Formats: sequence, C-alpha cells, structure tokens
Amino acid sequence: MLHGKLHLQPHPHPPVAPFSVPPPFSPPTTSSSSRTHHLIHSAISPAAPLSTTHQDDDALLALLRAGDTDAAYRLFASSPSLPESPTAASRLLAQLSYTSTSSRTFSRAAGLLHRLRAQGGLTLLDANSLSLAASAAARSGNAHLAYSLLLSMLRRGLLPDRRAYTAAVSRLGPARALRLFHAVLHHLRRAPPSPSSLPDTAAFNAALSACADAGDCRRFRDLFHETRNWGAAAAPDALTYNIAIKMCARAGRRDLAARALERMLAAGLAPCATTFHSLVAAYVGFGDIPTAEKIVQAMREGRADVCLLLRQVASAVETNTVVVPDEHSAVLEDVVGARPEEGSEAPLLARTYPPNSRVYTTLMKGYMNAGRVDDVVAMARAMRLEGETVPESRPDHVTYTTVISTLVAAGDVDRAHSVLDEMGRAGVPASRVTYNVLIKGYCQQLQMSRARELLEEMATDAGIEADVVTYNTLMDGCVLMDDSAGALALFNEMRSRGVPPSTVSYTTLMKAFAASGQPRVALKVFEEMDKDPRVTVDRAAWNMLVEGYCQQGLLDTAKQTVERMKERGVLPDVATYGSLAKGVAIARKPGEALVLWNEVKERCEAGAGGKPPFKPDEELLDALADVCVRGAFFKKALEIVACMEENGIAPNKTKYKKIYIEMHSRMFTSKHASQARQDRRRERKRAAEAFKFWLGLPNSYYGSEWRISPLVGNDDDDDLS
Repeated sequence: MLHGKLHLQPHPHPPVAPFSVPPPFSPPTTSSSSRTHHLIHSAISPAAPLSTTHQDDDALLALLRAGDTDAAYRLFASSPSLPESPTAASRLLAQLSYTSTSSRTFSRAAGLLHRLRAQGGLTLLDANSLSLAASAAARSGNAHLAYSLLLSMLRRGLLPDRRAYTAAVSRLGPARALRLFHAVLHHLRRAPPSPSSLPDTAAFNAALSACADAGDCRRFRDLFHETRNWGAAAAPDALTYNIAIKMCARAGRRDLAARALERMLAAGLAPCATTFHSLVAAYVGFGDIPTAEKIVQAMREGRADVCLLLRQVASAVETNTVVVPDEHSAVLEDVVGARPEEGSEAPLLARTYPPNSRVYTTLMKGYMNAGRVDDVVAMARAMRLEGETVPESRPDHVTYTTVISTLVAAGDVDRAHSVLDEMGRAGVPASRVTYNVLIKGYCQQLQMSRARELLEEMATDAGIEADVVTYNTLMDGCVLMDDSAGALALFNEMRSRGVPPSTVSYTTLMKAFAASGQPRVALKVFEEMDKDPRVTVDRAAWNMLVEGYCQQGLLDTAKQTVERMKERGVLPDVATYGSLAKGVAIARKPGEALVLWNEVKERCEAGAGGKPPFKPDEELLDALADVCVRGAFFKKALEIVACMEENGIAPNKTKYKKIYIEMHSRMFTSKHASQARQDRRRERKRAAEAFKFWLGLPNSYYGSEWRISPLVGNDDDDDLS
C-alpha cells in the first residue's frame, strides 16, 4: 500500500524576462528535429509588415554610442514602434549579443529578434549584427537558433562571419553541422566573399570533427581535400590530424591511426600533447590496451621514435590478422597517406611529450572497461607519486572519478568512498558526477541510508546541490528496495527544490508503482508526464504501463494501451511484446499467444507493412513457445523454435519435453472418437508428432512425413503415446 501522497501538479512556467517584450524564443521540447527546425525558422522569418511609426533613433543611438546598452534596451522595449534606422536596430542587437555571456544574458538579444520578427523588422538587421547574434546564441547553448539565423542570412544573400558559423558548427549535432557548413561553402563559391567570411582551419576542423562524430569517412576525405581550395588560412594543422586519428578510430582502422602521426610530421607540423592523447584513446577504443601502454611508456621514457614503435605494432597486427578494409573506410588512406615503404626510416619527434593526467586517465578507462580494477588503482597511485615532480601528471577530479567508477562497478563501494576521502586530503574537489557515481554504488548495494548520508554530505560539505541525475539514481534505488513511497517522496522533493524532472524521472517513478502492483497510480504518473512540456513520453514509459497491467493480469487493458501507443506513432518493441507474452501466460489465454506470435512474426520480416524490422530476444520467444506448448499449439510452437534457432537462440528442449510429457503424453489415445472428430484432429496429430520428433521423443513422424505418399490413418495412429 502506498503511504506517500501523490501530488503531481504541472511544473510552474519559468519566469519571463523583466522587460515588456515577448519572452525570448527557444527550441521547443519536442524530440522531432524537423519540427524543431520549422518552429525556430518561423520565429525568425518575416511575417508582418514593418511599422513606420516615428521613433527617436537619435536617442537610441546616443545611448549605444555611450555604451549604455541596458538603457538603450529599456528605451527600445518601452517604445511601441520599431526603429526606423537600420543602424539603430543592428547596433542594438550587436551590443546585446556582444555583451551576452550565458543563455540568461542572451535572452534580451533573443527577445529583440522575437519582436523584430513579429513586427516584420528583421530586414533592418545587417550581416554583422546577425553574425554576432548567431555566435552568441551558439555560445549560450542555443545552437539551433544560431543554425536558423545563419541559414536565414544565406537565404537573404548575406554572408556570415566565419566565427559565427564555426561556433554553430562546433556545437550542433553532426547532421546539422555538416548541412550548415556545406551551405556556407556553397554560397561562398557563388558570390564574391568578404575576407571575414572565408573559412579558416578552425572552421574546417569543426566540420571534420562532425564527420568523425558521424563516422562519415567519405565526407571526411572530401572536406580534408577541400581545404586546399581556400588558401593557406584553411591549411590543416596539428588539430586536423588529431581529428583524423579520431576518424580512423571511429572507422575501426587501427593500421591507419598509426600513419596519421607520420603524415603530420611529413607535413612539417609539430604534434601536441593532444595528439598522443588521441593515439592512446584510439588504441583503448580498439581494445588494444598493450599498445596504449607502450605509447604511454614511450612518453614516460622521453622516446622520440614513437613512429617506429607504431610501425612495429602495425607490422605485428598485419602478421597475426588479415585486415580487409571496407570500401567506406578505405578512402581514409587518401588522408593519412600511403603505407610507408619497407625499410624506410621512421621519422623522429622533434621534441617529446611526457604523459599528462588526461593521457593516464584515458589508459585507466581502458583498464576499467577490461575489468582490471587493480591496474586502475595502481595507476592512480603511480600518478600521485609522479605528480610530486611532474605537476601535469597529478591526478585530477576526472582521474579520481574514474577510480571510483571502477570500484563501484566491482561492487567495492566502501573502498570507493575511501577514494573520495582521499580526494579531499589531496585538495582535489569532487564534482557532482563523482558524488552521483558513488551514490549509485550505494543504491545498487541497497544501502539507501548510506546513499542519503552521502547526499547530505554533498550539499553541506561540498556545497553541491543535487541534480536530476542524483534524484533519478536515488529513486532507482527505491525501486530496487520495492519502496514506491520513498520514490514518490524523492520525486516531490526534487520538484520542490526547483529541479525539473526528466523523462527518466517519470519512468522511474512509474516503474516503482508498477513493481509494487499499482498500475493505476503508474497511469497517473504517465498522464502527468504527458502534460509536462519539457519532457517527451518515450517508448520506455509506454512499456512501463504495459508491463504493470500485464503483471496484474489485466491483459485487455494492456492491449488497449498498446493500441494507444501505436496511435501515438510509437511502435512496440521487444520489451512491449515480452510483457504481453507474460500477460498472456498469467491470464491463461493461449489463443492470445497465437495472435501475438503472428504480429511478432510479421515484424521479424524486413520491411513488412512499412515497419522497421526488429530482432526478437530469447525471453520473448521462450515465453510465446511456453504458452503454445502448454496450449497444445504445436505447429506454432515449431515456428517459434525455428525462429529462435534462426536468431542464434538455443531452445530449452528439456523444459518443453517436460511440459509435453506432463500435459500431453496421452493426447489422441481415444479409440472411440467419431471419424469426423478424428479427421478434424488429424492436422493437430501431425503437428504433435512433428514436435515430438523435434524433442527426440518416440514418434511416427519420421516414418510417415518423409514418405511421398500422404499419411494414412490406421489403428496404430490413434496411439501416439
């Protein structure tokens, strides 16, 4: 029984700007990228005729020349009409953008844009002010607004400053970043560009990094060669080749990552500490910890022949494995250069680079991923000792957090807590991430009181407020403890402290109520989630409802929920069908299993009905097979086990054999059934024999099915036991 009071009122709206202008616009919370772009673009596109009411532009310009941007904005905000002078509007936006340092201070520039759009005054703004606004929007975390502003400029024939589109490209997701960058290059090729608009090395590096994030080798190659067309200012630098190493790692080309360093040296570029960090990270990503260790050891020894070392590694790899590059990644050879000729000398480094804390921590993460707990702890100890003479090697908060994460993953939470104490003694302040990792460890160990104590310590001793991740972690701990009241209390505490819940917050609370047998309360949480504009109702939330209903035997309600889910455009996944299969078993409705299996079978077919295919898991197929065997639907059971074998899942023959013997060993043994009834049962008898044949039980399937002539009934056929 729930002991907490459920008060899931909608979250209050955020405060608006303290000026009499429409609130600043920002990307909507919907997950649809196309809808987001449409709404943002509509917010900055001319919509209404420009007001021509007289405005004292001289007073506005005087305030702006005097540097009193606040007073100028108040004057603009209090006036019912827009400035008549493009100079006044552009200069106001430029100064508001230039002085903004965060999303909060940028809100006035965003409010100005909103009002200009509403009153049809966007044409007052020049390229310089729009570029400054786009750059400020990107820096303030509103990269989608910057994206729309820049595309709007290009449509008007205005060329943005390189710093503006570079800032946007470096902060956008890969797809939009590359679309924007290619649009800029396209317009620069068509019109006589101003020098401030021409792309430089930083701009190309931002675009190349987007290619690496997307894993797009071909576009990476094309952009790398495109740098030649834009002069010396766009020539590759050391960072370009660092990104090339990252690209090779993403493409799984260990052989090419080693060549990137030689290509860099051949181009006359000096590597930097980040270059060697990129190499160590690449080999850690490949799972090649020994090579990563060799690079770090070479750095510690001050060796200049790192290229020779990497050649030896590559040679050993080629000897022991056959590398068959795919067509996609083969284009990267145009970037990193041809394979060095056999017998040629490997270039030497002009200077050496000792490993810093970032390099060591990356190697530690490799140990962590490999489950090498002792090596992680030993590495941290060595870093502390080395840091006494080499400050760059001293462990930082990321290093300590990595150690704590490793110990938590190994279940040694008390030892992880001792590392937190050691951080304090070493004068390294713990971050919120550090505390969240340790809190999660206590929750996983069901030590909720210790987790609560650590939460209090985080606030009082470290002065760090809990965030939504902290609360979600604690709520998940309550779920593990079957404490739905505790999860609800944490949810309400989070909201009372002004921490907005995330999608995970809602789904975790739903999980708590579903696990405690309260699906209707979980539905209330779901409905509250659906009303919250800051979150998106995802498939996990729908699945939580379905699972809760199925656990309570409310199969019809669960099926209705799945239909609602489909109507909202959310396709069921393996978890959805798995919950339904369990619900069918609980409700003892084997006929429903046949309907469910037919839908699953259709989804398994690629492109069936325009729906994306999916791969069923063992839990789903085993549950369906179990119901079908118990219900004597042997033909369907055979289809399901065939699907299991096709997907590499070994069916549990022992379990199915036991069910058959216990429930169906004397099927069809009656000698007195009418001929009509025996005919109706003939196909079921054949399916039962085939299933017995698959199980390895005595059967007549082998002797009959493999004959060309059809099965002929006789007295012996009735006794299939």
